Amino acid sequence: MSGWPHTAGLAHRVPDLGALELLLAVAKLGSLGGAARELGISQPAASSRVRSMERQLGVALVDRSPRGSRLTDAGALVTDWARLIVEAAEAFDAGAQALRDRRDSRLRVAASMTIAEYLLPGWLVALRGQRPDTAVSLLAGNSSVVAERLLAGEADLGFVEGVSVPGGLDSAVIGHDRLIVVTAPGHPWARRRRPLAARELAATPLILREKGSGTRQVLDAALGGLARPLIELSSTTAVKAAAVGGAGPAVLSELALGDELALRRLVRVPVEDVSLARDLKAVWPTGHRPAGPARQLLSLTRG
Repeated sequence: MSGWPHTAGLAHRVPDLGALELLLAVAKLGSLGGAARELGISQPAASSRVRSMERQLGVALVDRSPRGSRLTDAGALVTDWARLIVEAAEAFDAGAQALRDRRDSRLRVAASMTIAEYLLPGWLVALRGQRPDTAVSLLAGNSSVVAERLLAGEADLGFVEGVSVPGGLDSAVIGHDRLIVVTAPGHPWARRRRPLAARELAATPLILREKGSGTRQVLDAALGGLARPLIELSSTTAVKAAAVGGAGPAVLSELALGDELALRRLVRVPVEDVSLARDLKAVWPTGHRPAGPARQLLSLTRG
């Protein structure tokens, strides 16, 4: 393209930053040995680097003598150019650090309801202990909402419980969960002596999460379809409350039912001929592996 400088092969014709920093150190200290010590390299390595730079440029840069090292006229001129390049590199490095600092100052997390309510609080407390200056915002929604936020660039890391990962997202399994059928103690299912058949569960109107939730996706896929919901609610807490109140049977994450089962506010109903296990996944936009605090949070989920 006309008007642009010719840069093909520039990296092969211009010395690297390490060599240029060495030349600047020689100019400042008047000694190749002193320059080597300042940069933390051996004197033979420094001599080799200078010779390599001289071959690359095709000019002598340093006169060596028992009294020390002195720049040649060409070396003095190259040193002036080197100073501009190193200063530009330092400005580049400072700018890149500022970008990292800005990225690391906040973390936007989107999580499906079960993970947001029962797992994320512990992870975020641990993250705060490691990164007290990182401001974390959390959007809790169903798995479809999590995917939408990530794809729109409105979240840095997401967590979902659904069967599949939407297009445009990469994922990693961070844990496992199981869905459990529960009812209030007074419901007929609570007194069953035999496990509930999968087909009967599929045909029964249930208290369900809304469409798009990971819990509903997993249940629908496992049973091959569901009856029309008895009640459709938008949070795990609301589903639990309705089930405890005797509205009907519900299917919820094992993570969410510890207290209710222990206190017999809800009763577990065994189901045969179907697996209600599911994977919990971290998700992020394809090609954008989590970095900074998002990467650190991801590592905490596997701790």
